[in-house]
Amino acid sequence: MTHVRPLFLALDQGGHATRALVFDSRGQLIAQSEKRIATHHPSPNRVEHDPQALVTSVRQVCQNIARQLGSRVSYIRAAGLATQRSTIVCWDRQTGHALSPVISWQDRRASHRLRALAPYAQRVHRITGLVLSPHYGASKLAWCFDKLLAVRHALRQHRLAAGPLASFIMTNLLMEQPLFADPVNASRTLLWDYHRRNWSHELLALFRIPENVLPSCVPNQHVFGHLSFGNRSIPLTIVTGDQSAAVFAGGRPRTGSLYVNLGTGAFIQQLCGDRPAQVRGLLGSVLWQDQRRVVYVAEGTVNGASSALAWLCERARISEKQMLESMPAWLANPSEPPLFMNGISGLGSPYWIPDFRSGFVGRGTLEQQFIAVVESIVFLLCVNLECLRRTRRPTRRIVVSGGLSQWDGLCQKLADLSGLPVQRPLNHEATARGLAHLLGARPPTSSKVAFFKPNKNLPLENRYTRWRVTLTQALPTGRRR
Repeated sequence: MTHVRPLFLALDQGGHATRALVFDSRGQLIAQSEKRIATHHPSPNRVEHDPQALVTSVRQVCQNIARQLGSRVSYIRAAGLATQRSTIVCWDRQTGHALSPVISWQDRRASHRLRALAPYAQRVHRITGLVLSPHYGASKLAWCFDKLLAVRHALRQHRLAAGPLASFIMTNLLMEQPLFADPVNASRTLLWDYHRRNWSHELLALFRIPENVLPSCVPNQHVFGHLSFGNRSIPLTIVTGDQSAAVFAGGRPRTGSLYVNLGTGAFIQQLCGDRPAQVRGLLGSVLWQDQRRVVYVAEGTVNGASSALAWLCERARISEKQMLESMPAWLANPSEPPLFMNGISGLGSPYWIPDFRSGFVGRGTLEQQFIAVVESIVFLLCVNLECLRRTRRPTRRIVVSGGLSQWDGLCQKLADLSGLPVQRPLNHEATARGLAHLLGARPPTSSKVAFFKPNKNLPLENRYTRWRVTLTQALPTGRRR
């Protein structure tokens, strides 16, 4: 018999699209399907997805892959799922029917609820590794309990389930209709103790969330259930968050690297080993847990990356397609852009201001304004990098991934300002490849990477200095650092 390589199915549910990709054991892409999803902004600070449309999108990409593979569906050994962290939903645990919108990680509708909890901020940070922020799930879940009649009714009927988006997808997608949560997504609810790696009774009481509505916590590597796929059932054995999966795209992550994924938001992660990280202003996060080990990272968050560019596209009344086509040429232009104070979806680490006002400082053409937004992403990443340097862990390179990393001009600015070489793998897509590696596929053997060597860039350094001063002046008293 001819030896057949096993295949691995990676399901990547992101803020703009749901994708299914199939890789063989050598990490070669065999088939892929994508379905765009809509994002709704019903009012300021609210960001939602339609839960039924989202689940349907997952089913559709799976069906498309099954058609593409035909009889080769039988070669799929296992599947993995990565989702948007901090995104939550409430549903009926018996039927799987959603009782709330899918409330995005970008959503800040419940920020006012956290003001009364400010005295508990340090305690919350010690337990969860996170800051007291409306981006995380707890205040959103509390909002659902208070505002949605269907949620309260299901709670009284002992039918309510609530928690991470990944848990909702599993209930609806898997034959067993399980109620599980992995550590990465559970940790983003602000209800999870990242030392004990389970729900915190103290925080559940603080936010008034009953534990019996939450999924059971299991490791990232677990037999979560089985996916009906073609005429087969495929075990789902990996569930994690999109940013965490991306770190594994090139194989086992290295301690001398900083990992930056540039998507809707931009996230910078540094390995911290088997103990939780404590870096002032940044997050301590679980990167991975299996039956034998747990790996932690220190993490910085830039909320406005491609979402900030989308904001400017809407304001300027140009299409994102036009912006994407024009950006390489714009970034090559040496003209002096204005400064952009980037508070799109809230100002993230190390400032943590959910309602920071965005705006340009100085005038410029539309082209220069787009450059200013790109530079604001680089500036915010470098602020976080300065925080990470306090750990005194050796840092030799930055590894970038995600859609915005395809722009050479952005990568070069990041190299110039950070003083570190920036490496971009040949394929800048990282989440699905990371899933494939965690499932058992070998990382790509190709050594081809785009390499951006840091150069002296005085105009960029000067703009960064002026940007830091301007941003500091715009911060509320007590947040200036």
